[in-house]
Amino acid sequence: MRPSEGPGSIDAPVRVFSYDLGVGGKEFTRAIAVEAPVQIVLGGAPFAVMMATPQDLEDFAAGFVLTEQIAESVADIRGIEVEAAEDGWKLKIALSGERLQAHMARARAMSGRTGCGLCGIEDFSQMPSPRPPLNPPAAIEPAAIRAAIGELEAWQPLNRATRAVHAAAWCGRDGRILLSREDVGRHNALDKAIGALARARVAPDSGFFVITSRCSFEMVAKAAIFGAGTLVSVSAPTSLALERARRFGVRVIAVARGDQALSFEGGEGEASGGLAA
Repeated sequence: MRPSEGPGSIDAPVRVFSYDLGVGGKEFTRAIAVEAPVQIVLGGAPFAVMMATPQDLEDFAAGFVLTEQIAESVADIRGIEVEAAEDGWKLKIALSGERLQAHMARARAMSGRTGCGLCGIEDFSQMPSPRPPLNPPAAIEPAAIRAAIGELEAWQPLNRATRAVHAAAWCGRDGRILLSREDVGRHNALDKAIGALARARVAPDSGFFVITSRCSFEMVAKAAIFGAGTLVSVSAPTSLALERARRFGVRVIAVARGDQALSFEGGEGEASGGLAA
């Protein structure tokens, strides 16, 4: 564990609860996922408080400001400082002067946000809207999606221990998983993955995302803002997720299992965006 992050789980004492006999048996310990307040601080001013698993916090900070379109690229992020606080964690993010000024002018109040994707905005025009890419991404082959789904469980060590967290994995076009991030929040896991990819300068057209959560609209928006053309989910999409996918040109593959999945085509509309280099 790096000094700049906390544990992903703790051991809690537990006994078996029998519906017929009540609590009994020998006490043992079970791994429990850590959920802690993580405060986003921009330019010295508190911006948002997220409930998150305190691992990969630098990736989380980068991904958050990118998918919230506070920063246009990692070049706008001058520094990230992770600080343990009394009741949680603080992520102090230094932005370029231009982006900090733009953020202050935007003045979005998001304290206490839970990741619904709309808290703090004043009207629908402020919903995330990625820029069109130079070229539409090529389709991902079915064999690659099957390969990624088959490999996914091996990239979820924290969930294997706790059965309480989500994962967002980035896969090459051949379906090989290249990185995965986990968190109690599905949107946090994807932000962590996007932050890691952006910091490593990974090209958005070089692969696709697989998420273990339901495919909600903010997951589609985050994938589109990064520039991914395909989002695979093991669960079902929502109606707004499909509307966003059609608008942004993201192909949604959902209810993905080892033998088959459902393809919700993006159709015509705005193509998925991409983060500036």
